[in-house]
Amino acid sequence: MLTAHIGARGVTASLVLTRASLAPSAKTSIRHFAARPHLNTSQLAEGKRTGALAMKVGMLAIFDKWGERHAVTALQMDGCQVVQVKTDDTNGYTALQLGVGEAKDRRVNISKRGHFEKQGLDLINRKLMEFRVSPDSVLPVGTKIGSMHFVPGQLVDVAGISRGKGFAGVMKRHNFSGGRATHGNSLSHRVPGSTGQSQDPGRTFKGKKMPGRMGGKRATAQNLKIMMVDPNRDVVYIKGAVPGANGSFVRIVDAVKGPFYPEEPPRPTFLGDLPAQPQFAPAPEKDTGDYIVPDDAF
Repeated sequence: MLTAHIGARGVTASLVLTRASLAPSAKTSIRHFAARPHLNTSQLAEGKRTGALAMKVGMLAIFDKWGERHAVTALQMDGCQVVQVKTDDTNGYTALQLGVGEAKDRRVNISKRGHFEKQGLDLINRKLMEFRVSPDSVLPVGTKIGSMHFVPGQLVDVAGISRGKGFAGVMKRHNFSGGRATHGNSLSHRVPGSTGQSQDPGRTFKGKKMPGRMGGKRATAQNLKIMMVDPNRDVVYIKGAVPGANGSFVRIVDAVKGPFYPEEPPRPTFLGDLPAQPQFAPAPEKDTGDYIVPDDAF
């Protein structure tokens, strides 16, 4: 509210704030900002399947029908099962808790043993993780998640704890090019260089790329192709390298950047009879190699 006061020196105006003036009018709309979701809810559309847990065995090479060599990583889904079902009514969200591996009896504490006894499971897993799913993809407790849960040739994302490399410099950790090797450079070949500015701001900004501990953190390799599935051994062969050391546990999910399936995947999981032979990804119709047969072999 604007008020005027007539005095000896003239008319002066002052702004007086009252409760009525601060109250929103009928024409004023109040903007409400929703909190940022804790995950990408667009990936929880209808038909969101669960992922799977596996143990990284190692790397090897396989050959397709054209003789092309592919470096693959073997991931074994040893004893992967549904341990707990979380619903909107009990937990506020829909998810499946999966377990993988068989834990040694002397390494199982009381709380973990009670958790599996409550669910009525005999096999106590080593590793437990949750996977958000849509309500139409919920599986009962005890359901086994095998290698046939994935389709050979589809794209998946594999997440795990990367191998720790210890304290590393900026050239190894952040791919810095380093200083000059000669011509006036003395003892500054692999140093990061300046890390700040002058007296203003007089400090180093947070997040500056500097030497420090490298690795040992969660990393995700996206859009990896499944080259072969061995249903008898529950082993999935994925093209390329995945994070983690041999013997570590990883989580496999359908690729979030537009999953590709050569054929419709089993929903919510594979529950039929297992095939006797390993399943391979579809090979190209023509030879993609650049080998040219010479006219004269000698």
